[in-house]
Amino acid sequence: MSDTDQYTDVPVEPTPEQSGRRMPRWVIYTVLGVILLVVLFYGAIFLYAKVINDSPDEFTAADIDAALSAEAADDGTAPVATASTPQDTVATGQPPVVPSTAPTATAEAAPGTTAAPQSAASSQWVATDASQVGYRVQEILFGVDTTAVGRTNQVDGTLTIGGAQVTGVDFTVDVASITSDESRRDSAFRGRVMSADEFPTATFALTQPIDLGATPVDGAEVTTQATGDLTLRGVTNSVTFDVTAKQESGLIGVQGSIPVVFNDYGIANPSNGGVQTEDDGLVEFILVFEPAS
Repeated sequence: MSDTDQYTDVPVEPTPEQSGRRMPRWVIYTVLGVILLVVLFYGAIFLYAKVINDSPDEFTAADIDAALSAEAADDGTAPVATASTPQDTVATGQPPVVPSTAPTATAEAAPGTTAAPQSAASSQWVATDASQVGYRVQEILFGVDTTAVGRTNQVDGTLTIGGAQVTGVDFTVDVASITSDESRRDSAFRGRVMSADEFPTATFALTQPIDLGATPVDGAEVTTQATGDLTLRGVTNSVTFDVTAKQESGLIGVQGSIPVVFNDYGIANPSNGGVQTEDDGLVEFILVFEPAS
């Protein structure tokens, strides 16, 4: 037997590649389709959380000027306040009059009596439609961080100033009117979270006077702390927080935010399914007050 015949008769074993079965195309397409769906799903969530869900920025002291200007423009008071002062000075030869925070107290002084000085007078102010109150809560939407913000201008409130002190602040918010950019979130907020049917309002009442340091005048701005009772979902807690206030064009603007731990107010954590939230949030506000009529 030749060397050639010897090697020819030896059987050749198939290689693993030759003996293995190829994966069916439909399986490959199914796997690729699932991967594509997952990518599209999380891509859509990221797009919503970071682009479409463009939550309003947190209120700051800079927003006071915008709110006061908007209210002054609506009332038509801003042009009069700024234009009349220099004209009156020229016409009468008298210095401009600084708007008083207590015009009625001086006007009602009886003849023959000494009117109380402005620093001792009391003035009453009421909230306007330029006021806004709402919530701010951090959410995790299927693993993507986002911010939930709801607000309303359905606010009733009063502010009382006595000389260089704020002696009273009370405001009430219509809970059911608070809306965000997502109707399903709003439905949950009005329902299982805040039970708006049973507890239709949220309130705040000042419990300690705020020392302003001086009687408020136009252009004056002050940052201080406020202490009062915050009531959410029928539960009241004492809170202390920073506020900034400014008087401009005969209006007063107040900005602040109050940290809230949900459990302190019997509020169920809003987490649901793929939406997870923190156990706390903020009640944030811009309040604009005008003199009571």
